[in-house]
Amino acid sequence: MFLRLLLAFVAFGVLTSTLVGIIVLRRTSTEGTAASVADILTIVVLAAALAAGPAWLFARSFVRPFREIRSGAERVARGEYSQPIHGGSWRESRELANSFNQMSQRLAEQIDRLEAERQHLRAILGGMAEGVIAIGTGQRVLFANESAGRILECDAVTAVGRPLYEVSRQPAVQALLERARKTGQPQREGIELQTPAVRHLMVYVAPLREADSTGAVLVLDDTSELRRLERLRQDFVANVSHELKTPLAVVKACAETLLDGAAEDPQARGPFLQQIADQSDRLHALILDLLSLARLESGEEAMDFHEVSVREVATQCVDRHRLRAEVKRMTLESLPSDDLTVWADEDALAQILDNLVDNAVKYTQAGGTVHVRWTAGPKGGCLSVEDNGPGIPEPDLPRIFERFYRVDRARSRELGGTGLGLSIVKHLVQAMGGSVHATSEIGKGTTFTVCLSRPSE
Repeated sequence: MFLRLLLAFVAFGVLTSTLVGIIVLRRTSTEGTAASVADILTIVVLAAALAAGPAWLFARSFVRPFREIRSGAERVARGEYSQPIHGGSWRESRELANSFNQMSQRLAEQIDRLEAERQHLRAILGGMAEGVIAIGTGQRVLFANESAGRILECDAVTAVGRPLYEVSRQPAVQALLERARKTGQPQREGIELQTPAVRHLMVYVAPLREADSTGAVLVLDDTSELRRLERLRQDFVANVSHELKTPLAVVKACAETLLDGAAEDPQARGPFLQQIADQSDRLHALILDLLSLARLESGEEAMDFHEVSVREVATQCVDRHRLRAEVKRMTLESLPSDDLTVWADEDALAQILDNLVDNAVKYTQAGGTVHVRWTAGPKGGCLSVEDNGPGIPEPDLPRIFERFYRVDRARSRELGGTGLGLSIVKHLVQAMGGSVHATSEIGKGTTFTVCLSRPSE
């Protein structure tokens, strides 16, 4: 632009000076044509020399503001909005520069606001438990949060820009996405992922139609835990119904027998009445355990924490169960002579030991041994109830603290167990901030260990 202006200004100056010179020569010159041509050439050269300087200065001052505006536009294109432009000495160029500066400032504010909203949106989507994936043209991933990467077992960062079928090869997800694309309607369906561990997902696909492409937003909700809890609830209801139905059936059968005439026979009615009493006790124990477990799981069980003497609680527990052990000719004793104090609720600790010792005495064969031990550690105290009974198979150990789970269902019901004792133990220990675990060996016995914190010094 500068060169064109310079040439134009020079040409204008030369043309004007030449015309003026020719007119002057014609009026004053009396010589021939050759002399006039020579004079004209001289005038052209002088005019060009005289016009070049002013033309250069004029073109430079005229072009400089536009060069500055162009440089400013290039800086804005690179994302640099802080350096304003001045526009030079021309009023029009200054007004253009001011308008450009205002536009640049508004553009910078708009981009900052959009960037802040984008970061907020990414933060919100990134913190969601549900997986969120934005799909663009060609099923390419535009965005994927960390939950989506965890659910589909892929890297959410490297997934951006790649087709979804390359990121996660899940035919069910692909089929749902294709159905939403064809129908143009949101789709919602529960699917099952056949990964190393079977997982259940609720997938929602919302198509986003644009002018020249079709995108979609996928929301993946992992419902595996909900399914597991639902199964536990169903199992719990079924188990409670079964546990209540069995003793009630016995009580009803005995009552009907007595009503049919057995009540008149002193020798016949005794066993039936005993059965009613035993099954009533079983129902009472089951209801008490259910209420206790419900209070523990709801957090309504109030704990009174203070320093508790383990030796005192263990001695009282052994004394309560000694008669049952003697009937089976078992050895039941607490071994350490020194004391140990823990920070716990005394009634809860007594209930824990009662349940563990009761199970040990109940399931250990006649003539067996049950030992209650305790040891101090650097961060707490541990109590253990050890027996030399039949033991628990290794596959059953992880599940023995579940409600109504029994290793030997027939033997447990025969011995009068409710199937809730160990579950209550686990919840009581957790409520006091401790831990419980079991070790066992078939034919050699089982050891339950409860660890609780010690009083702070």
